Amino acid sequence: MIPKLKRDGILLKIRNLNFQKRQLIAIAGPPGSGKTSFTNWLVKCLNQSSPGLAAALSMDGFHFDDIILKQMQLLPRKGSPNTFDVDGLSHTLHRLSQIPHTDVFVPLFDRDIEIARAGASVLHKDIQCIIVEGNYLLCNSPPWDKLFQYFNLKIMIQVDQDTLEKRLRRRWERYQLNEEQIHHKLYINDLPNGEFVRTNSAEFDLIYQQ
Repeated sequence: MIPKLKRDGILLKIRNLNFQKRQLIAIAGPPGSGKTSFTNWLVKCLNQSSPGLAAALSMDGFHFDDIILKQMQLLPRKGSPNTFDVDGLSHTLHRLSQIPHTDVFVPLFDRDIEIARAGASVLHKDIQCIIVEGNYLLCNSPPWDKLFQYFNLKIMIQVDQDTLEKRLRRRWERYQLNEEQIHHKLYINDLPNGEFVRTNSAEFDLIYQQ
């Protein structure tokens, strides 16, 4: 049975890892499950007790650009599993797992413009704990399943459907989308993508239950 822990319990699990070698930790969950907020909280707590120990890496930085998505006729489904550069993410995780470490420049997703910015952040060579967050990190279908090998600890966030829907609606309202646009985001993209995460994720070590 997979343990279900609150966030303080998960923080303790991470603190007890062997930091004689770099640890890569996966935080996965449906859209709206709070992956980014939880990841940022973990990084902040880890760095408070051990400055410079931890940093975050977001899967969203590996979105295909809108130009490519238009060519692939996938722009309306941006955010679905086949709209990410999984090979690029896999290559980055491979570099981050290597010893001796080097500084690794990584992309960031700018939600204000809905575009990934290349080389917008650097993960320094002395960082010993990298928390990777994203919807599909623990999905057991190709090509996502190639990522399992890089993670030392795999955590799935579970949130009930009603809570997810309310959170996602608030997200898109903050971006001043109209009702038609919000309906598309929720029922064509976000919630179906969340169902994909729930039914296709496997091999996680812990469940974070909010």
